[in-house]
Amino acid sequence: MSARVLKVHPADNVIVALRNLSAGERIEFENDVYELPYTVEAKHKFVTEDRQPGDPIIMYGVLVGKATQPIRRGESITTFNLKHDADRYGLDKKQPYSWHAPDVTAWENRTFMGYHRADGSVGTRNYWLVVPLVFCENRNVLILKDAFERELGYAQPEAYRDQVHELLSLYRAGDMSVIKKMQPFVDESQNKTLHHTNQQTDRPFKNVDGIKFLTHEMGCGGTRQDSAYLGSLLAGFINNPNVAGATVLSLGCQHLQADMISAEIKRQNPKSDKPVLLFEQQAGTEYALMSQAVKETFLGLVEINKIERKPAPLSALTVGLKCGGSDGFSGISANPAIGHLSDVIVALGGKTVLAEFPELNGVEQELINRTDDEAKAQKFINLMGDYSAQAQAVGSGFDMNPSPGNIKDGLITDAIKSAGAAKKGGTAPVADVLDYAEPITTPGLNLLCTPGNDVEATTGMAGSGATVILFTTGLGTPTGNPVCPVVKISTNTTLKNRMPDVIDFDSGPIVDGEQGIEQNADALLEYIIRLASGEEITQAERLGQDDFIPWKRGVSL
Repeated sequence: MSARVLKVHPADNVIVALRNLSAGERIEFENDVYELPYTVEAKHKFVTEDRQPGDPIIMYGVLVGKATQPIRRGESITTFNLKHDADRYGLDKKQPYSWHAPDVTAWENRTFMGYHRADGSVGTRNYWLVVPLVFCENRNVLILKDAFERELGYAQPEAYRDQVHELLSLYRAGDMSVIKKMQPFVDESQNKTLHHTNQQTDRPFKNVDGIKFLTHEMGCGGTRQDSAYLGSLLAGFINNPNVAGATVLSLGCQHLQADMISAEIKRQNPKSDKPVLLFEQQAGTEYALMSQAVKETFLGLVEINKIERKPAPLSALTVGLKCGGSDGFSGISANPAIGHLSDVIVALGGKTVLAEFPELNGVEQELINRTDDEAKAQKFINLMGDYSAQAQAVGSGFDMNPSPGNIKDGLITDAIKSAGAAKKGGTAPVADVLDYAEPITTPGLNLLCTPGNDVEATTGMAGSGATVILFTTGLGTPTGNPVCPVVKISTNTTLKNRMPDVIDFDSGPIVDGEQGIEQNADALLEYIIRLASGEEITQAERLGQDDFIPWKRGVSL
């Protein structure tokens, strides 16, 4: 029988309920007995000793809050009796750190089938990218999207259009009563295998995994700083190993000029030789612009279709580590699992990236201790401090980060959420610290400054060069990315069963006592090898969930 409760760290004074626990129930744990005065729902925590106002609450071995009301032994912590708090951090508190790398003998000779680029990087996908330098070009981008996707076999199935067509036919026939009495449409996809390859027999370009079209609301009218950050981000997307070439549309008069994006691409990656086609609308008519873009983009697709997958070592992977729609199980199942996987990739010489700086609040000192280079540690301190101060200046703060869904499912304070979220970074030393849109170049664990906001964070990771993103979730989210596969990993099997069209991998067996963290991580790495080789696609890819939101560097948690 699986355990009913869990203490995450020996120093903790809270215990996690793995199942719903009833009021009056006696819980035997580690040679002690706790009588629960009230019901404790699964994913929530009860205290191991009486707490008075001001007393610390410790979880994951760190301060995560202080009591605001008396809390009886065995009683749950809630937003009513607990407030966020975290320990001070700094270089003056830095402690020595040593890392015991995992045994990676079983993975040393494993490979995936990837797309090798001239700069030495390896992509898990082979995409052509179409981007606007300014929001004025969004319409043209969407017209190109419709034309290319429909004709080349990349368009999404038209199930919902078919439903509207059926309802319209009944309406025209005067059968309103039939429409009102109709049963819900049946999801035929549930009768098919959801995980399948991205190859379609009717696609003329067999080695092109897709054409990806970005739109955004930036490029002009905002600050020059925002346009510069957008330019760095778009250049990062073009430089991403999963992208083979790009079409760039410009109006002509916007802040983000065409020569700026060309210069930024070369600045980030001097070895880049990817074709980048630039078209400016103010040079002539819209028809001339679009017709030329169609022709040249088509010729570009012909060229990148000549690129074929070839074996690459696992050290060629760049893996993003993300969580969203988190719950009380995130920090004890899925996050530690991908943390162990991160350690394996790092030990093999690969790159991993941990983002979401508002969700590192409370564990800063641990990450500082893990950063050998004091200059990089200070950069992390500066980025965290500036970000926090900016949030406080507008009346917010990292303590306001947990969402209603997070709180409902056991993440009462930001420090609790952050301590669990940081588990995604495993135990490896921090190799580098990056600001938003800076390229990932250093093997090892990288820290990347992004918001916790799901799409702004995944957008930032892809813009910095991630070729696969691992995204843990306890509540479920369809989030995807245009150029980087986003693997949705459920923290509990109930979620996997409820949302099978969104979830790719289940870490619920860890909570159920059926698998250990390392065993679950090994199964996940096997899945990633197939995914990176093009043998699988994620549910987000299947759904065409191409989310892209640049961070404007305003306050976003």
